[in-house]
Amino acid sequence: MIEETLAEAREKMDKAVEFTQDDFGSIRTGRANPALFADIEIEYYGAPTPLQQLASFQTPEARTILVTPYDKGTLQDIENALRNSDIGANPANDGNIIRVVLPELTEERRKEYVKIVKGKAEDGKVSIRNIRRHAKDVLERIKKDGDAGEDEVTRGISELDDLTKSKVDNIDQLLSQKEAELLEV
Repeated sequence: MIEETLAEAREKMDKAVEFTQDDFGSIRTGRANPALFADIEIEYYGAPTPLQQLASFQTPEARTILVTPYDKGTLQDIENALRNSDIGANPANDGNIIRVVLPELTEERRKEYVKIVKGKAEDGKVSIRNIRRHAKDVLERIKKDGDAGEDEVTRGISELDDLTKSKVDNIDQLLSQKEAELLEV
């Protein structure tokens, strides 16, 4: 029972770290990255559809992304969605593809992105702590119900604390990498 609870907590914490890492990918650095478009949706035949499903992406240069729609009829809609997004780029449509040239990041904008990344990292840590709290409650309930001895539960809680610390450290490491990437000129 204790091992199952710890395994479930480990799995959920791994997913929280993975989600935080994916979330960091949507924050723009000085380089072009198709993950910037992960949250953009296009109205496609009456249904909001992620841009990732409607087009392919290529990065021929460090700050340029070529967006090639699978359906040429969506070209104008994709261009409008890119223009209205918070990416801060002005897309150019040549009739077949959309060229998105990302502007150079200013120092002020870089610091703003660092604040956003720190907020996302804190959200990830809070998620991990919530998973820990829930797992600890389950372990305490196991002890209270008499399904396991007090020593076993105490050992389980100790393992849970070690797991929590390691996952929080993983997020801190991801944060420092992303911060260095953002501040790199």
